[in-house]
Parts: sequence; structure tokens; C-alpha cells
Amino acid sequence: MKVTFFGTTTLLFDDGEDQVLFDAHVTRPSIEKYIAGAKAGTDEELCDRLISLHRIDRLRAVFISHTHHDHVMDAPYFANKCGAKIYGSESAKNVALGGGVPEDDIVVFRHGSRFSVGGYTVSILKSLHSKPNKFNDDLGVPITEPLVQPAGLREYKEGGSYDFFVEHGEKRFLIRPSFNYIEGQLDGISADVIFLGVAGLAKADPEMEEAFFAETVEKTGAGLVIPVHWDNFFSPLDHPVTDMPELIEKTEVVFFKLGKYCEANDVNLIIQYPCTSIEI
Repeated sequence: MKVTFFGTTTLLFDDGEDQVLFDAHVTRPSIEKYIAGAKAGTDEELCDRLISLHRIDRLRAVFISHTHHDHVMDAPYFANKCGAKIYGSESAKNVALGGGVPEDDIVVFRHGSRFSVGGYTVSILKSLHSKPNKFNDDLGVPITEPLVQPAGLREYKEGGSYDFFVEHGEKRFLIRPSFNYIEGQLDGISADVIFLGVAGLAKADPEMEEAFFAETVEKTGAGLVIPVHWDNFFSPLDHPVTDMPELIEKTEVVFFKLGKYCEANDVNLIIQYPCTSIEI
């Protein structure tokens, strides 16, 4: 499986026949625009360049973990440009409708939904977003009307969070975009690789840190951890990649904590640079 990471939590899976995108955010408006509540739209030229460069020509599905702008903003454009369906919550449906995605190409899911896309089987698991803060205090708030771009970045409400359990042949992948957990949610789920949302780990107390790893990496028995949601999603992809703003997170502390955990538990760790691919 070839996996391309486009920063934040945007991941492209490619088995050589079919491609599946998990989240879709490459436009990355500035933090100044976010704080000001400014309106923004998809950078279509950038999307087209990435689609060409990374040969995104067999895209079948775009799965949305939740509907903050840094997870869903570019999903309608990718779906329309590549002829793919969007899978997500009712809030994701409203983002898709606002972006002109035909209703027949929108699939609303819920916890326990299971989809076959080419050689992939994708199971939907209810999840929890990381704890709220002054930049992120809309957890559970839905998007109730079609969201048309340009839109205010704060109009992208969370709308409920989900994880994705991806089965392909003998390989098992878990995508956990947010730093949180539901106790017992992953009981009975085994994964080879976990894409682990780590924004929030630096500020977590030891009890939360221990429980988070126990309910994710240890529950699944994953032998490889690849962190996501560690880079500065307010910085353009054609600029040098930077850590999250210190006001939000201290990425060097995140990597230190994650590295010490993997070292102590004999778990492999790969930090993947945005816009690069790995074979798993």
C-alpha cells in the first residue's frame, strides 16, 4: 500500500488500482484569516497541481473524519475533479452540497457503517475530538445548511468525529485523527499500522497520556505508529513545513513523548513529511 501524507490528517491510500482519500485539506489559509473569521475558498490551482504530481487519477472515495476546515475544506473540489464520492456525517454532506457535489455522490455514515471501495473495506468508528480550547469550542455543533465557499473558516463546525478502520488484504490500518479516545471503543480491533492524531499530547497530563496510548496503540497491537496532525496547517504546503504554533501545541514535546513511548514499548515510529509517500 502506498500512503501519501498531505499534512494535517489528509492521507491518500493507493493500492495500485484504486485510491481512497481520508480527509481533504491542502489549501491551508493563514492563522490570521482563521482568527479574524475571514472567508476563504479552495485553492484550485494548488489542488490541480497536487492531483497531477501525485497521479490522483483513480480516486474512488473521500472519507471525512469531522468538519473543521482543516479536515474537509477541499473535499468537494477533490470529489468533483476526480469523480469520487464523499463519505461523512450530515455536516460533511452539507459541506459537499455547498461545494456542488451531486447528492448521489454523497454517502452519510454513522458509527458501525462499513463500506467496500475496490479492495478496501472501511469501517466507521465514533470518536472524540481533542479537548476544546479557545480556538476550538464547537464540539458536537453541526453544520445544518449547505456551506458555500468562500466561507468563514469558523463556519466549519466540528459536527461529530469519527475514526476509520481500513482493511485491505491482510493489512489493517487505523486512522485516529484526534488526540482523544473512547474507553473500550477499540476492543477486538487489531491493526498493523495506526495513524495517530497527536495534537494535544504535549499538554496532556500523565494519566491522559497513559490512557490514550493504552486505548489506541496497545488496544490495537499496532507495530507501527505514524503521527498525524502535528504540522502547522496554517502554513502553505509550498513553504517549509513548520511545527504547530506554540500557542496551540509544542510539537517538539509531542515527538519527545511519542518517541519515549514507542522506545519503551518496542513500537516502530515513522514521522512522515507532508507531500511524501511511503510503501507499507
